[in-house]
Amino acid sequence: MEDIKRYRHELKYSVSYTDYLAVRKRLRRIMKPDPHAGEDGRYSIRSIYFDNADDKALREKVDGVAKREKFRIRYYNDDLSFITLEKKMKIDNLCLKYDATINMEEYANILGGKIEFMKDHDNELVRELYAKMIYQRLQPRVFVSYTREPYIYVPGNVRVTFDSNIRTSLFYRDFLTNGFSDICATDSPHDMLMEVKYDEFLPEIIQDLIQLGSVRQQAFSKYGACRRYG
Repeated sequence: MEDIKRYRHELKYSVSYTDYLAVRKRLRRIMKPDPHAGEDGRYSIRSIYFDNADDKALREKVDGVAKREKFRIRYYNDDLSFITLEKKMKIDNLCLKYDATINMEEYANILGGKIEFMKDHDNELVRELYAKMIYQRLQPRVFVSYTREPYIYVPGNVRVTFDSNIRTSLFYRDFLTNGFSDICATDSPHDMLMEVKYDEFLPEIIQDLIQLGSVRQQAFSKYGACRRYG
């Protein structure tokens, strides 16, 4: 499944709210809001991440393993009519994502542990997750939600996003029907994460716009932050 030509660079920065306002003001001069965002330029993301009882995905992140992967199920703006299964692979600062659309029934079955249908599914990614749920004992582990404000720049296929209100809840199977409680996953509710993704090169103008004295690149993982509580 891997295709090195499709890997993209991914840089992450922890930013204060003040820095966010400053960088956003600069970016808006040349970057356009993502057309999928709402009128306020944002949308919400909710994901359920998979891991096993040995915390394979979490340990690989904490230990700094260069090549690693994570599976997650994701939907946007609480709209369950469009649900995706995603596999994200990383090699240092390079990332590659595969996705497959699944329906509500398939989603509910996966969360409910009724996974036999996955074995003969039409989509290769669904079949791969099935194999790893059997042989690596992957299972839904944690719920992650946040608000994203995305901007795009065509040269270099650049995407800059600001993620805020990062929240988490330990996974339980009936959260969709009975509701669930979540908590802030960062040290402060005002903490924000800036992500910069691009193909072969990052245009110099974007490099200049995202530079602030207090902004430093760091290996921040929303999944890792959300697993601090279990």
